[in-house]
Amino acid sequence: MSHITPAELALWQRGGLAHTLIDARRLAARQADGTEIAGGRWQDPALWLNWKDAVPNDALVVLYCAHGHELSQGLAAALRAMGVDARYLAGGIAAWKAAGAAVVALSS
Repeated sequence: MSHITPAELALWQRGGLAHTLIDARRLAARQADGTEIAGGRWQDPALWLNWKDAVPNDALVVLYCAHGHELSQGLAAALRAMGVDARYLAGGIAAWKAAGAAVVALSS
């Protein structure tokens, strides 16, 4: 399974390298946390069949969930099977925060 570490994602972002960041947490987990990684967009994992075809396939796609387990790994595998260079964030947003990387408050 292809993954990216928080340190690698931070370097990718600082370097301005093209990528799509998808917050794939369940709505309740996302709202309870109240934060997100800047530059990402939330996609309801329960409705992935509705949005999967809109995911760009011309650059890296990084999916993250709360802890980098089933949700982001499963969605990354499904997108990879469709030909997308998709990776999950190892450890999810929890690891991102533990690494001291910045998060922003949810806008809505």
